[in-house]
Amino acid sequence: MNALVALCHFCELHGPRTLFCTEALHPPSPSPSSQAGATVPGDRDVDRDGEGLTMRANSSATQRGEMCEGCRSLPASHPGFMSIDDETGIRFVSHQHPREPQLFSVVRQACVRSLSCEVTGDVCLPVYVCVSHTSHAPLLQTLTSECRHARVLMHFVHKVCPGREGPIFFGDEQHGFVFSHTFFIKDSLARGFQRWYSIVMVAMDRIYLINSWPFLLRHLQLTIQSLQSTALKVFDCEQGVCPQRAVRMNSVFSPAVFPHQRSGNAARSLTSLTQHPNLWASLHSSFSWLLKACGSRLTEKLLEGAPTEDTLVLIERQTEQEEEMSCWEGAEGGISKPQGHQLDSEAAHDEESPGPRFRSLRHLRQVLGAAEFRQVAWHVLMGNQVIWRGDDPGLIQSAFAVLKTLLPVGCVRSVPYSAHYEEAYKCNFLGLSPDVAIPAHVISSEFSVLVDVSSDAGCQSPPTEDNICSLYQFNMSSANTQPTDRGPTLLNKLEVALSNENLSVDVVSHCLLCLKEEWMNKVKVLFKFSKVDGRGREDTQKVLALLGTTGPGEEDNVRLLKFWMTGLSKTYKSHLMSAVRGGERSPSQ
Repeated sequence: MNALVALCHFCELHGPRTLFCTEALHPPSPSPSSQAGATVPGDRDVDRDGEGLTMRANSSATQRGEMCEGCRSLPASHPGFMSIDDETGIRFVSHQHPREPQLFSVVRQACVRSLSCEVTGDVCLPVYVCVSHTSHAPLLQTLTSECRHARVLMHFVHKVCPGREGPIFFGDEQHGFVFSHTFFIKDSLARGFQRWYSIVMVAMDRIYLINSWPFLLRHLQLTIQSLQSTALKVFDCEQGVCPQRAVRMNSVFSPAVFPHQRSGNAARSLTSLTQHPNLWASLHSSFSWLLKACGSRLTEKLLEGAPTEDTLVLIERQTEQEEEMSCWEGAEGGISKPQGHQLDSEAAHDEESPGPRFRSLRHLRQVLGAAEFRQVAWHVLMGNQVIWRGDDPGLIQSAFAVLKTLLPVGCVRSVPYSAHYEEAYKCNFLGLSPDVAIPAHVISSEFSVLVDVSSDAGCQSPPTEDNICSLYQFNMSSANTQPTDRGPTLLNKLEVALSNENLSVDVVSHCLLCLKEEWMNKVKVLFKFSKVDGRGREDTQKVLALLGTTGPGEEDNVRLLKFWMTGLSKTYKSHLMSAVRGGERSPSQ
């Protein structure tokens, strides 16, 4: 992520000032003169030392030349700080100002707006988007859509974002977009006993920065709270020694001495306010980590064409899990996580454990044998319950992992490893410990298959992926009497690919992916024709013939299509129903 983080301060003499800035230098690294060990050129320092002075109409030449302590973090001779990410080669460099003049101008404007324009109600300036409190999101969306290229009165923003402290988002395409969090630091010598600071993150990518809002807010608040709590201890200590409120009430005030009082009170630095000897090094670490974490938490993916059904289902499941977790976290009493999340955690742990594992469908076929593999795969494709029972959860999980690739994501309901039997409506993949008894109605059902995995006690070889056959025995049982050698067509084509040793595992995986997409398209046509349009049996049979699902294995093909229909995403179903309703209304319109 191309962004930088800066700490800004509002000086009573000089206005908004940039105190500390951390930027990421991507490889290939710039010239040695621009590395962290180099200093900023002297003429540039002179220009930067004068930033903000134009905001004061009545400034003397002597005051312009002065640089109070509170407006500087590191001296000009300081080499700055630098951290190197060994994985990416990115260098995180910190100094008082950015190295590049163009970045200096961008940060300078972000500093001014974060500490003046964007938090007051008496300035009119172009606003692209402003986001603060989540309760105002609809109002802000309206503001963004209606006033995107207009000049908006800031008193409106002031009403939406009450108070001076807190986060705000602003910016434009020319000067970049800014996430700013304004806060106060206690100071016993300042007016109002506090000084005004802000932390800004500047980036050109508006969408990326907005999507990072919760992450940035959470971690910047931790940094801010650390600074405020440290400064509060110093403030309480100083007030205990010499209460400034009483001193000020007893002092004589006159317009003649007021500028001198302001000049004296404006000199304290953040290091002095917090009494933190390694403050800037600590901020460098925090800002560097923030840039690295913010850049790696979101990744961009190029999607060619419309998203697949698997992608839509995964997005829907992720949304449901996040909503469920938020509900559980918000519940009172500290209730534990739902059972489904515990099972997923156990499965992840089992997959990481060492031991023999199935690597691919071809490997599973070699271990079970061609006939047994076809029987298990047939039950998977028909939507029957596939039960594996054994004392090695990792081996069972690896078997499920390769068998799940036969189905669309929406058709997979898995209980990785359980101490009791789960009904078929809850899961079509069930892993059981060896001592679990299976109900009699399941044993006698033709809609299930059981694979018992038992260890071979006579085997003395070390456990590896290549000697699974010598370590375990696989006993398969099912009450199904229907022959599985006719269909479905998808399984017949897959077995041809699996038996062809000239095709690599990756090629077979791509072949399976193409077959699944082909049959998922047939599922969509059948769903539209039978469920949405409500056509009769005769018309449906004609459609099946057009789809190429009749002939040998027709019964299995139809069962597969009906089962896969249950895995269609809610997004697709909703979109299809809306389109049909819109088409029905269009003639009358």
